[in-house]
Amino acid sequence: MSARRLLLLAGTSEARHLAERLAKTRGWQATASLAGVTAAPRDLPVPTRRGGFGGAAGLERYLRAEPVAAVIDATHPFAAEISGNVVAACEAAGIPLLRLERPAWVPRPGETWIDCADTEAAAKALPAGARAFLTLGSSGLNAFAERHDVWFLVRSLIKPEATDLPGQQIIGAPGTAAEDEALMRTHDITHLVTKNSGGTARGKLSAAAACRIPMLMIRRPQLAPTNTVSDIDGALSWLASL
Repeated sequence: MSARRLLLLAGTSEARHLAERLAKTRGWQATASLAGVTAAPRDLPVPTRRGGFGGAAGLERYLRAEPVAAVIDATHPFAAEISGNVVAACEAAGIPLLRLERPAWVPRPGETWIDCADTEAAAKALPAGARAFLTLGSSGLNAFAERHDVWFLVRSLIKPEATDLPGQQIIGAPGTAAEDEALMRTHDITHLVTKNSGGTARGKLSAAAACRIPMLMIRRPQLAPTNTVSDIDGALSWLASL
């Protein structure tokens, strides 16, 4: 029996680890898809396509043409548009879909959280005179452009579009907890602004707690409902059940 086609929507560490397992899994021929947001993504151990599909309709055409037997959405928890398109395309094509979604962070002792519905709410919540460390990536920065009474330190893996943020821009990968703590102390950071991306990488949260500064935590968007698991073993079990 020939292997069935699986489309893995990638772009996260969980997707990479799942691809490593899928490369050794019999019965499935996986193809990973990267949207092209990251300039130099790490290679995956399965065939990989780059670029979008052209919305839900374009993805549906791709699923039917290949043909694909199952889809796993392992994109970022804040990739609401992509996840919505996947749900619509799979429902239209009648293809099983699973979302692999890392658990959200929850506050730990010593961490001070300020819950924010979105980037706009976070921008309004910053007090005048704050020195804010933005770890939002290259998107969502324009919400802070009118806060000329705040100094900003920006971290982004890729160069953001031009903004009017008064501050210094950092291009590069996240540091360790110790490196982030040193960075915050060096720049006299008073607030950390971040998304609730979840997962095991909590270095910046630990650093903010060590510096005793509050974190403006942006909630995850509401994603279109579908079958969801929180770990790779759960995703492989779902595949085995099909």
